[in-house]
Amino acid sequence: MLQAYNKIVEKISRVSGKTEEEINRLVEAKRAKLSGLISREGAAQIIAAELGINFDKEKAKVNELLPGMKKVNILGKIIKIFPVKEYHTNNREGKIGSMILADETGNIRVVLWDTNHIDLIEKEAIKEGDVIDITNANFRNMEIHLTGFSDVKKSTEIIENVKTTVDYSEKRISELGLGGGFKVRAIIVQAFEPKFFLTCPECNTKAIEEAEGYKCEKHGKILPRKRSLMSIVLDDGSNSIRAVLFSEQIENLGLKEEDLQPEKFPDVKNGLLGRESFFLGSIRQNKLFNTNEFFVSNVEDLDIEKLIESLEKSEKL
Repeated sequence: MLQAYNKIVEKISRVSGKTEEEINRLVEAKRAKLSGLISREGAAQIIAAELGINFDKEKAKVNELLPGMKKVNILGKIIKIFPVKEYHTNNREGKIGSMILADETGNIRVVLWDTNHIDLIEKEAIKEGDVIDITNANFRNMEIHLTGFSDVKKSTEIIENVKTTVDYSEKRISELGLGGGFKVRAIIVQAFEPKFFLTCPECNTKAIEEAEGYKCEKHGKILPRKRSLMSIVLDDGSNSIRAVLFSEQIENLGLKEEDLQPEKFPDVKNGLLGRESFFLGSIRQNKLFNTNEFFVSNVEDLDIEKLIESLEKSEKL
């Protein structure tokens, strides 16, 4: 919550021209006037309104987005568009589109649910490299979500030096939250038998099996690529969490495809248990089980000399 409050104060300061110290004093005065019955975030929102600042119309930067924000307006460059996917549930079916939007402060996943917005992707009315203007979106689960009430259009503005990489902050497992980029030093305490699936070699979407072979909705008839998925449990003493690794990350553990076969995996599993490494990735919510999972994007071996050096530095501080 402190991080959320600080971001609000930073934004008020930037728009109003007042210093952050002045705004903090105004916030505490407002809370005192209301007998402390309002949070600092709520008091900051009141101060913003009193200063004539309307966040609903203000464009946000990626690093200013806060959990639960509604009516998000943002300008950014598309650095990645993912293939549109179809979904089928008991109650509904439809399509979902997604992309990565970036500005000079960071990048974030944007999810599109409305057919009109998805058409922009399918008809290539917006494409990678375009700058787009998004209004009236929601921010949840560390993603921007566009609904039928949202608007997205190409912009003539130019954005240079966008941030295409993810900053990984080193955390304990007990400190992890949705989204973000995290780096944890942990031990593998459990490993589950890998699963295999086939994907399109061009766009990496799930291959569709037909009588004469396999096809991709976007690229037609294909020779599918075999990919793997493995779940492990990580523990760092503060807590444990289930982690998910795909083919490339499994290779970073030093495992080859033959190591994942049922007849060999039990021995490989025994070699994994107790292994300590740095795991980089983000937190996603498993909606089926209502639990958080750590999606691993990279695995780094421990460098003992660097580890000792960093510990010595932290002790001196």
